[in-house]
Amino acid sequence: MLDCMDDLRKISDLRLPPNWYPDARAIQRKIIFHAGPTNSGKTYHAIQRFLSAKSGIYCGPLKLLAHEIFQKSNDANVPCDLVTGEERVYANEDARQAPHIACTIEMCSTNMPYEVAVIDEIQMIRDPARGWAWTRALLGLCAEEIHVCGEAAAIDLVTELMYTTGEEVEVRNYKRLTPLTVLDYALESLDNLRPGDCVVCFSKNDIYSVSRQIEARGLECAVIYGSLPPGTKLEQAKKFNDPDDPCKILVATDAIGMGLNLCIKRIIFNSIVKPTVNEKGEKEIDSITTSQALQIAGRAGRYGSSFKQGEVTTMHRDDLVQLKEILSEPVRPVKAAGLHPTPEQIEMFAYHLPDATLSNLIDIFVSLSQVDGLYFVCNIDDFKFLADMIQHIPLNLRSRYVFCTAPLNRKEPFVCTTLLKFARQFSRNEPLTFDWLCRHTKWPLAAPKNIKELVHLEAVHDVFDLYLWLSYRFMDMFPDAVLVRDIQKKLDDIIQVGVCNITKLIRASQSAAAPGTAEVVSEDFPLSRTKRDTRPVSDRHGAKSTEALSIAAVEVSGERRAKNLKAYRSATRQEDLKSHGRGSLANRLLREGLLTQEMLRQLESEWQDQHRNGRYGLGSKRDDQNSSKETGKKKK
Repeated sequence: MLDCMDDLRKISDLRLPPNWYPDARAIQRKIIFHAGPTNSGKTYHAIQRFLSAKSGIYCGPLKLLAHEIFQKSNDANVPCDLVTGEERVYANEDARQAPHIACTIEMCSTNMPYEVAVIDEIQMIRDPARGWAWTRALLGLCAEEIHVCGEAAAIDLVTELMYTTGEEVEVRNYKRLTPLTVLDYALESLDNLRPGDCVVCFSKNDIYSVSRQIEARGLECAVIYGSLPPGTKLEQAKKFNDPDDPCKILVATDAIGMGLNLCIKRIIFNSIVKPTVNEKGEKEIDSITTSQALQIAGRAGRYGSSFKQGEVTTMHRDDLVQLKEILSEPVRPVKAAGLHPTPEQIEMFAYHLPDATLSNLIDIFVSLSQVDGLYFVCNIDDFKFLADMIQHIPLNLRSRYVFCTAPLNRKEPFVCTTLLKFARQFSRNEPLTFDWLCRHTKWPLAAPKNIKELVHLEAVHDVFDLYLWLSYRFMDMFPDAVLVRDIQKKLDDIIQVGVCNITKLIRASQSAAAPGTAEVVSEDFPLSRTKRDTRPVSDRHGAKSTEALSIAAVEVSGERRAKNLKAYRSATRQEDLKSHGRGSLANRLLREGLLTQEMLRQLESEWQDQHRNGRYGLGSKRDDQNSSKETGKKKK
């Protein structure tokens, strides 16, 4: 390795990303930054220019946003194709490419020329996981005009990045179109809810808890959270927005922050602390940022809706003072843009280090990489997790890299297991057929009877997404995309039924939970309060809160994981006992994502089988004796 160290350093030199895009550097682009808060019309003006152009590309952070622009364009008689990781929809019946494209930002082409490009939510260029996609679009799109939309906090960084390409930035500032008022009183009780209210929670358990309490008061509520399929989110939004529907209350996570048009009068923060993942891939719990608070609060009083002004408050009185301070703080400027190693760079590394695993290649690349102050290397823990998971499967490097970039939640065991099976069958050159997928997912599936079944259906929907994503990269090996898309739409309908009956599912989950086992939600459904830093925001600047709870990603091995878990559990033990009524190991492992309910039931079943058959663990004599003693004690 020492012999090729100079070559490796050259390959991993990331100090001049603009040079990676010679086609963009060959033209003089005009950069227009549309800066403003939520509900200011900034994206509207950029889209108007997109629609009037001879050709254009819209790059957004969500499938919902890409789909909205796709529909809006075609409704305006501007032929536009839709391109996401899992879907291609052509405006022309003969599948000819339209001059306009609406896509998720990871899917944008840096080779196709356009008259106008729109890059939405540019502040996400700082995102620890996905920031590289905004950097790539900003530096690499071949368009005469680049219209950038987002927070004013990103203006300085975009200007500096464009200075390195020799391109000037024109800034157009926008103000909010409707007034937004921070109320002087908290809600304090769900009895005080009014039509048009949206209660914002930062966990699924809080969603379940609050929605059940609302419906216990005889009110209907819509529910929106991140892991719901896009179709279900749209249907829930439609239900809430419909003036003739009795559903007048919305319970949602920060998934409403972008991608959905909602008629909200008042935003109510159930909590102002949120679990996040930092640049190192570690889980932290801290107060929401000013940027997050403004993004969510700004959804109230949308221009053109039935509510001419918006209001924002908190559920709890002692949170309101801190929310006001958070909202009054200036948004922290975006300091750096994300980068990610390309497959070509990793292939060159592999040439010099043929015996290294893909996970090791990525580690070595990051450790040797050099970036200047305008950039950072994005978090690669998800990539490494998948690389380690499929390392034992014989794949060529390019295919292995593609599997490791698959968009999935690594905390979903069923989805991860499916990816493993996909990769194994792929390595044997056996196509993944529709029949195979139906057998694996046990399709057709029935409507959920409890929350656990609803969560599983959401995971199956993610599996179908994964199949479709892979089908566009390995068409011969994943040949049945059309059939899979059909059953995915049917599954979306089934999930919608479950979400519409979510309080019935919660009750069923509660009644089915045996004493001493973990439950989906707490028994008395308290309004969950997460431990938070109560100091003023100004006192926390410049240093990380000593009360912030950090936990390394669950896949981190060895001493680092043990140390982080120990610290996390120690810090949260008392809070767990208060909030959840008991501090059993099973409950803590479930909440920390280290154990699923299915795994818990399997462990219980295996333990009972071994207990009946006289087998314990590894079957050592000492284990048998210790287990016999324990059994004897229980009998006594």
